[in-house]
Amino acid sequence: MTRTALILGATGGIGGETARALITHGWHIRALTRRTLPLPGPIEWIAGDVQDRDRVLAAAAGVQAIVHAVNPPGYRDWSRLVLPMIDNSIAAAEANDARLVLPGTVYNYDPRDTPVAEPATPQQPSTRKGAIRVEMERRIEAACKGGMRALILRAGDYFGPRPGNGWLSQGMLTPGKPVRTLMHPGAPGVGHAWAYLPDVAETFARLLDRDDILPAFARYHFAGYWDPDGTKIINAIAKAVHNPDMKVRRMPWRLLPLIAPFNPTMREMIEMEPFWKNSMRLDNRALVEMLGDEPHTPLATALETTLRALGCMPVETSAHIA
Repeated sequence: MTRTALILGATGGIGGETARALITHGWHIRALTRRTLPLPGPIEWIAGDVQDRDRVLAAAAGVQAIVHAVNPPGYRDWSRLVLPMIDNSIAAAEANDARLVLPGTVYNYDPRDTPVAEPATPQQPSTRKGAIRVEMERRIEAACKGGMRALILRAGDYFGPRPGNGWLSQGMLTPGKPVRTLMHPGAPGVGHAWAYLPDVAETFARLLDRDDILPAFARYHFAGYWDPDGTKIINAIAKAVHNPDMKVRRMPWRLLPLIAPFNPTMREMIEMEPFWKNSMRLDNRALVEMLGDEPHTPLATALETTLRALGCMPVETSAHIA
């Protein structure tokens, strides 16, 4: 029997990659979206907005999974929009006995006192977004106590060929231009966790293949790539673009508040400073116990694929590695 998943946010980074992974695993995909973009495979596009509960309920009719991979664009309007959207997805999952799937983040924690986070580590967010993320998960867990099923996978900073709201493409380099200078947000010597979107998507697909043995409220951590001191990702990008002389500038955190009044995205990104000045790893032992291993694309391959998709590879480099 063909399984059907509704993807909310299929035109974004994690939503689009999860759609691709689920198609590979034999799922039929419905996508509720305000705009359509071509994706390979049997995508059933449905016009609508996740803020419209009736449209979400109609789109979810008969599905076995609902992937809630949608956020307000540019980090804006979280306090007003995020919780009503997750409530709509919860209602649709309950109405269809479907498993609700949520890509989680590290914002649930305070990195200043959480060097290693396990799925059950107490959540003490230090940011407004973190508090909203905790509330999203609280509402999901409460629904699971009432009979719903859910799957949450927390990961570090996303990057990939469909980046969405990601630091690499929004804060560190400029899409469409060769990488001659990299803006690095991290403090020297501070570790940081990165997650390649296709690997996260493949993890979701493998977990959903085990739906019958997952807990009703399933939470896992995706380790991804751990950069122990901030130099691993910098050196890998320089190697990927064949530019050993790539310049690295440190993010001028103290100056950002001067820009923030004129840039809503910048205003929201300032909140994330503690995650770049404090090391925090995600413990993936529970995930590995469930799957046997964690999907892992070599970092060089992941970055080359990402940078080509972002239009950041010089013509001669793209030809060299194609």
